[in-house]
Amino acid sequence: MKRLGQLLLLLALARWTWMFLVWPMRQDVVGSSFLHVISLPFHEAGHILFSPFGDLLTAFGGSAMQVLVPIVCWIAFATTSPDPFARAVMCWWAGENLLDVAIYINDARALNLVLLGGHTGAEVEGHDWERILSLTRLLRYDHHIAWTVHVIGAAMMVAALVWGAMLIRKPEPES
Repeated sequence: MKRLGQLLLLLALARWTWMFLVWPMRQDVVGSSFLHVISLPFHEAGHILFSPFGDLLTAFGGSAMQVLVPIVCWIAFATTSPDPFARAVMCWWAGENLLDVAIYINDARALNLVLLGGHTGAEVEGHDWERILSLTRLLRYDHHIAWTVHVIGAAMMVAALVWGAMLIRKPEPES
């Protein structure tokens, strides 16, 4: 029964992977998925957690925390609660969060992304990645950075699917 559950989860993750990679950098696909809603509180908490470290890290903290939470879960599933399949899922989730962040990075100059308050970055004072890339003088590279982050995230997601499939195919140990 456990294998069936793992297989169904892997199939759901494969479907999301397909959608996110066939329609990349689209807020209406990645940004409106169920997973975006799950990661959003971690993103917002990251701003608060990193706020004592200045403007740059406060802005960066949201995206950092969004990616760090699945990595921390991966560590937990590697150490205190060993579960290789759960580690594969956490790897996938970290990659998916990189895709989510890539959309944000890609919008740093355009500021067309609809933000949490329902307004675009152009309608308010900008957004995190416009601030981050402006402070680091990398704003003109927003698309290059975004696609690099997207490709890394996509590779993590695909690798996690392969890893998960290999784990499901592996014979269960005798009890």
